[in-house]
Amino acid sequence: MSLFKPAHIRGNSLQIGLYAAITVFLTYTMVFGFRKSFTVATFDGMTIAGYSYKTVLVISQMLGYMLAKFYGIKYISELRRHGRGRIILILTLIAWLSWLFFALVPAPYNILFLFINGFPLGMLWGVVFSYVEGRRSTDFIGATLAVSFIFASGFVKTVGAWLMLNFNITEFWVPFYTGLVFASPLLLFVYLIEKIPVPDDEDITYRMNRVPMLAADRKKFVRMFFPGLAACILIYTFATIFRDMRDNFSAEMWKEMGFFDKPDLFARTETPITIIILVLIGSMVMIKDSFKAFMLSHIFIGIGFVLAGVCSFLFITGAMAPVWWMTLVGLGLYMVYIPFNSVFFERMIASFKHTGNVGFLIYLADSFGYVGSVGVMLSKEIFKVQLNWVTFFSNSVIGLSVAGLALTVFSFIYFYAKYKSLVFK
Repeated sequence: MSLFKPAHIRGNSLQIGLYAAITVFLTYTMVFGFRKSFTVATFDGMTIAGYSYKTVLVISQMLGYMLAKFYGIKYISELRRHGRGRIILILTLIAWLSWLFFALVPAPYNILFLFINGFPLGMLWGVVFSYVEGRRSTDFIGATLAVSFIFASGFVKTVGAWLMLNFNITEFWVPFYTGLVFASPLLLFVYLIEKIPVPDDEDITYRMNRVPMLAADRKKFVRMFFPGLAACILIYTFATIFRDMRDNFSAEMWKEMGFFDKPDLFARTETPITIIILVLIGSMVMIKDSFKAFMLSHIFIGIGFVLAGVCSFLFITGAMAPVWWMTLVGLGLYMVYIPFNSVFFERMIASFKHTGNVGFLIYLADSFGYVGSVGVMLSKEIFKVQLNWVTFFSNSVIGLSVAGLALTVFSFIYFYAKYKSLVFK
């Protein structure tokens, strides 16, 4: 068998589900090794035309991500099963080579390679998720895949910080060498992910057949659910802004709060979040009624907004310690963010008996999410907002949590009414 066409594994639904969950978790963790390790560096004192060098790097990578998400609306929604393993490896290789040129080309010209890094990596979530959608066990598998980037974010930063502190690798070379650590395991896990079989007949009965969506299919779907989808996209945009701010500038926040040269903090805060989110979202696999699970995911999202906002208020007033705040605000944000990347759109399609694929909806939401995230980063720099990252982040979380909760309530009411109108039609 070739690397890209290994024999599919055999087993019952539970066995295949567990295999798929472990495999996609490890695959995407390896992919993350080529993405975020540069954020452990603070690039102190470096500016470009009066703007923070690191912020410009983050924005450059996010622009690549953002354009990839818009392109992915078409590309991922029309993706077919053949050749996906090659796609993962080719896109990751491009991202890795961009880090080599980032290290070799002097600043500020190396900023371009953050954009080149972001575009191929922005396509990979949809490719990986295509292996697991449309199954009775997709809630658990999808939750496992989604929490991989919570765990991976902390794990990759820990690896990057460890390389810097123990091998005296410069800030510019850390991303390339971190990728080197993850390269060989990625080859193994791409081989293993290719062994996941396609959904069986019973999966299709419960979750609908997942097929490529052409332009006409996508327009029809959006017209059918436009008000609810618009609310969901705004909710996801808020969640993306929060998550990216915390993810990209956590090193600065820890430093501002007096925690420096502690690489274990990244993994220490993200690991419990990973476990809690996995249990909460993964347990939804036990709910066979897709509409009930869809409505429950709204409740998870609402609780996430409340948790993030309340914890940030307590932190600002001095009633919560920094480590607890970073952990709990992260938990709240991921309670909002993770369902959209795992169960929310999966159960939506199943609830309304609509053929199509989750990749289209995820990339539709993701594209606007990154527009919001890039907009916030640019606004802080262009308008010279003089708040430090801890103050800027904690205050922003409170305001946007209120708006996010209101939108979540609207979405819940809209989709509940839509479902009932179709059931009793």
